[in-house]
Amino acid sequence: MLSRVADSLYWMSRYMERTDSILRMLKINYASSQDSPEDFSWQPVLRIFGSLDDDAVSDLDNNGRKVLQYMVLDRDNPNSVFNMVTIARENARGVQDNITTELWKCLNEFYHVVREERLKYALQFEDPVTVLDALIKECMIYFGVTDITMFRGEGLCFMNVGKYMERAIQSADILDVKLSNLSYDLDKPTDTAYWKYLLMSISGYSLYLKRYQSGFEARNVIDQVLFNVDFPRSVLYSLNQLTRYFERLKGEQNQEGFAKVQFMIGKLRSKVQYSNVQSVSRIGLHDYLTEITTEIDDIGSTLNKYYFAYS
Repeated sequence: MLSRVADSLYWMSRYMERTDSILRMLKINYASSQDSPEDFSWQPVLRIFGSLDDDAVSDLDNNGRKVLQYMVLDRDNPNSVFNMVTIARENARGVQDNITTELWKCLNEFYHVVREERLKYALQFEDPVTVLDALIKECMIYFGVTDITMFRGEGLCFMNVGKYMERAIQSADILDVKLSNLSYDLDKPTDTAYWKYLLMSISGYSLYLKRYQSGFEARNVIDQVLFNVDFPRSVLYSLNQLTRYFERLKGEQNQEGFAKVQFMIGKLRSKVQYSNVQSVSRIGLHDYLTEITTEIDDIGSTLNKYYFAYS
């Protein structure tokens, strides 16, 4: 596969995974802001997905509608849904011969949905959750169409490598921001709703209720988000899938690059696999989560060098 094609598929997938994460978090946070508006802050969302200075964040913090406009439609925000979908579609357009017709139509339709003029009005004056649900549905259609139509070859492997790298980063970042609000003190008293909304924003609430019987505790939340191999948005699950799809790219060519990236993925996967909440707490939660995202970024840089001809 041409490096240009692999690069486009990889980034198309990363942008769509990020779009899905942004939309889910916006939906749950907006609902949370309506339940307890006096105690709610948009700063965690803006810190994860925004690109604003402290003054701009403070200006938006108390206005949920403005935050939604900024995160969904603002063309100056590189992480807005509008920009993510536009860039994903541009990547797809350049490699149409390597994706299915159904997948191209799906992305193209999503692109036209986020460009509709009425979307801005609906976010400002109508029920934002309805708008976000419609956009989340477009993401779900994309993931479904990808799964049932894409041929099982190198292209899908590069797409899934990008998808699971992005997912691991998002889960680690979201957990880090939530824990930072508690100063990383796992014994600090918190409202049940604090952890409930975190889990709902990454679609982990139902599994948590089935898996943990002792109620909402910081340690259990950390265990699920980092180490639960049955939770499709946990860091360890994502790294297991990353390993699986990258190993399918092994071939006679580029053996040096494959060996380097495989070693980096295996090292990070082992680091997470053989950790637990107690050992991570001793190391320092923030340092541990930062190391995870840094090492994933390093894996991405090495992929760029050996597979996408960026060196």
